[in-house]
Amino acid sequence: MITFDNIHKSFGANNVLCGVDLIVDRGQSMVIIGGSGTGKSVLIKTVLGLVTPDNGKIFVNKQDMIHAKRDNFLSKFGMLFQGGALFDSMPVWQNVAFRLQRGHLKLPKTKAREIAIEKLRRVGLAPDVADRLPAELSGGMQKRVSLARAIAADPEIIFFDEPTTGLDPIMARVINDLIRKIVVEMGATAITITHDMASVATIADKVAMLHDGVIKWCGTLDDMAHSGNSHVDQFIHGRAEGPIKTLR
Repeated sequence: MITFDNIHKSFGANNVLCGVDLIVDRGQSMVIIGGSGTGKSVLIKTVLGLVTPDNGKIFVNKQDMIHAKRDNFLSKFGMLFQGGALFDSMPVWQNVAFRLQRGHLKLPKTKAREIAIEKLRRVGLAPDVADRLPAELSGGMQKRVSLARAIAADPEIIFFDEPTTGLDPIMARVINDLIRKIVVEMGATAITITHDMASVATIADKVAMLHDGVIKWCGTLDDMAHSGNSHVDQFIHGRAEGPIKTLR
């Protein structure tokens, strides 16, 4: 479904992506792990067209994304942003229905609200939440609203950027379980970037380790614990000593 072929991206002298090769199969939940600043978010942005690679190719369903008309592709994607990125001045239902009333969809208000309430129900939120403002909700509820927005247009591909950041362990587990359930039910292709190994264990079919601008290892969740890769081993066990250098 998604192929990254020798993707390079630098910002000035900072070489972020240095030849990323990665294949994500249709209906697969791929989780990309790696330290802060390793380029995980940049990699997702190259698919969405927010960042243009310096070199390499990206294919979605065998179509060249870099030279494609973005409007034809963006309807395929859903995105859960790290901070939620909800519009403070809009009630919850309008946040969820934001895409439904724009672009090529342009659904009537009544229909958009109906779909928004259904998506809220799907993430475990009651209809009365629809008319509240984001500031009136807890952090966990806001994350659920963000998830409802990500799936509002029934996308084929969903990106999750650090979905459990800022949540307590119980709510993080709830969100992880919801993501896994929704991805499976929708048959969507998913890419999640996270530092949270609990998220990895719940969400992933396959795991890829991004470090020094390249994919150091990629394999199934079951294989990760005995990957034989020193970068993966250090990261999943949180060890200070190893090939991943830390500031002292």
